[in-house]
Amino acid sequence: MTGPVRRLSHDTGWALLFTAWLVAAVSTLAALYLGEVAGYTPCVLCWYQRICMFPLVLILAAGLFPFDRRVVRYGLPLATLGGLIAAYHLGVASGLIPEAATPCRQGVPCSVEQIVWFGFLTLPMLSVLAFSAIIALLSFIHFKVSE
Repeated sequence: MTGPVRRLSHDTGWALLFTAWLVAAVSTLAALYLGEVAGYTPCVLCWYQRICMFPLVLILAAGLFPFDRRVVRYGLPLATLGGLIAAYHLGVASGLIPEAATPCRQGVPCSVEQIVWFGFLTLPMLSVLAFSAIIALLSFIHFKVSE
């Protein structure tokens, strides 16, 4: 037999939402820096991920002041879609999914890893990590923070 579900306070929920917003904001700023300042041209799958990530900065911020856990309704589907695209992109970049199965017909191929940090950290992997962190934080808010 299990005990009662432990709910977390609004203060904890706010901190979790702020962390999710921070991940989205840093990811957005990094994508803008790499594309506009450093001169890296994003592939089509990168653009789709940006379409999912950039609005999260505004959507999640809207739930911070005052804290509103219902923002999860809008942020979680967008983060999930972005995470699925990022996972697909990671599969293409890793060679698990053939390049022919991508929408990348013009411009930068989706299989090209333009940046590799520390010998293993690629942009598609960073995108998967960012979307996964946001999904986990928003899910935790949805299931654990009291109304």
